[in-house]
Amino acid sequence: MAYADLREELLCSICLSSYTDPVILRCGHNFCRICIDQSLDTQDGSGVYSCPECREKFQERPALMRNLALHKIMEKFLLTPPTQMETGIFCTYCVDSPVPAVRSCLHCEASLCDKHLRAHSKSAEHVLSDPSTSLEKRKCSVHKKILQYYCTEDAASICVYCSAGEHRGHRVEMLDESPENKKRKLRNVLRKLITKINDIEEKVQTLEEHGRKAQDQAAGKAKRVTALCTDIRRQVEAQDKKILSEISRQEKEESLPLSVLIHQLEIKKDELSRKVRHIEELGNITDPLSILQEPDTGDLCDPEEEGGDEDTGGHDKQPHDGDDLDVAVISHTLHTLRNAITGIRSGIYVVSPADILLDVTTAANNLHISDDLMTATSTREEQKRPETAERFQHYQVMSRRGFTSGRHYWDVKSSRSGDWRVGMCYPSIDRRGQQSEIGNNNKSWSLWRYNNQYLVTHDKKKLRLPHSIPIDRVRICLDYEVGQLSFYELCDPIRHLYTFTATFSEPLHAALCLWNDSIKILGGSRNWKKLSFMI
Repeated sequence: MAYADLREELLCSICLSSYTDPVILRCGHNFCRICIDQSLDTQDGSGVYSCPECREKFQERPALMRNLALHKIMEKFLLTPPTQMETGIFCTYCVDSPVPAVRSCLHCEASLCDKHLRAHSKSAEHVLSDPSTSLEKRKCSVHKKILQYYCTEDAASICVYCSAGEHRGHRVEMLDESPENKKRKLRNVLRKLITKINDIEEKVQTLEEHGRKAQDQAAGKAKRVTALCTDIRRQVEAQDKKILSEISRQEKEESLPLSVLIHQLEIKKDELSRKVRHIEELGNITDPLSILQEPDTGDLCDPEEEGGDEDTGGHDKQPHDGDDLDVAVISHTLHTLRNAITGIRSGIYVVSPADILLDVTTAANNLHISDDLMTATSTREEQKRPETAERFQHYQVMSRRGFTSGRHYWDVKSSRSGDWRVGMCYPSIDRRGQQSEIGNNNKSWSLWRYNNQYLVTHDKKKLRLPHSIPIDRVRICLDYEVGQLSFYELCDPIRHLYTFTATFSEPLHAALCLWNDSIKILGGSRNWKKLSFMI
């Protein structure tokens, strides 16, 4: 490896200088002890540490192990100057054959080998340095003197004559000291940049976790919907088989007695036919003696006159017309199926409070919105979000999602001292002026806390509620089709505050309006049946 390449490998990636007291991290990267200590100090309190080189994360502050092998290499490297053969710089005075230079004289603008270095002038103006091919750049272009100083005001390297001339009175430093000062500033900048990078990585990690959580929630919902649809199909198929089986059973019960009755009637018919033929034969006989000699013909009388129904064993009743199937069992089965599907349908469409997130694009610039989009806090610090047509002018924000059907509820928590409004609004609500506050127009409905009083408002019409105890937890319930928007105090037991009745014509979004307060959207269990009963 060439000297320059080796020197580059022995530079600390933080201070960009040769290693000083090198230490190694678990990930295998080396740093100056003081550099990595300062870098880890900036990460204290963040809950996680990372390597400045590869960004590998550590849950605890990593232990710093001294790299003895690298320490010995640095000692030998610093004590052993590079051969000029490696750098390609040769002695200026060895003209017969190239001899590697060991030093360069800035005054003479010449490179020297060991032999010529011993004979070189030791005067102070002859300044020696590491071998270099650009010696003329180390001299002042005006006075041809060695550049010894650095003017911090003009950011220029100057000679002694320059410091007494056009740079007189300026703040100057020794040229050898100035790079160290600049490196120190660069290290400070580097630490700040590392801190910002760590902050960005934490935000990215938070957003990625939020995205994964959203994906998991979506996957869970999809799985539940699939399971519910499978259960619906299973119940429908089971009830279909049950109904068809019941119909078949009743059909057999009806068919069997009908077959017996038909057989008996056929026998009766044959018997009557035989009697008809016998009577016809008697009617054709001309001999009076033969007719009188026939047995008694009383049994040949009209069956109806002698109680024909008794002779047939009571089977001459009219059969059922087919409409007398037992529909009670079938009806019960169908009702059971309908109730099961209704229950499943309710389970799908009841939305929990966790599904409501605040829309930052609508948030006023004097509201701070939390990273999880579930808390709004009034602030005097301007948020400096871009002014758009969707953004409210003052102290208000609405949810991302709007509801156009079904029954939903969401819970909020506030302090017991601030002034606020909570409710729902149409997306077409005005975003400017006092008329944009929820309840001050015909496109919004709200519960309002003001000066320790509670009011409900819609279209600027206010109704004071007879509640004096501070309320800090509120549940808002929406039944879109029925046209009801209700407010409850979340206490034990839960207490109904007020219910608006309206015909909703647009999607309804959750809305918050607050002054000197903070409101958080809470999670909760799904208990819509209980809420329906209480309404």
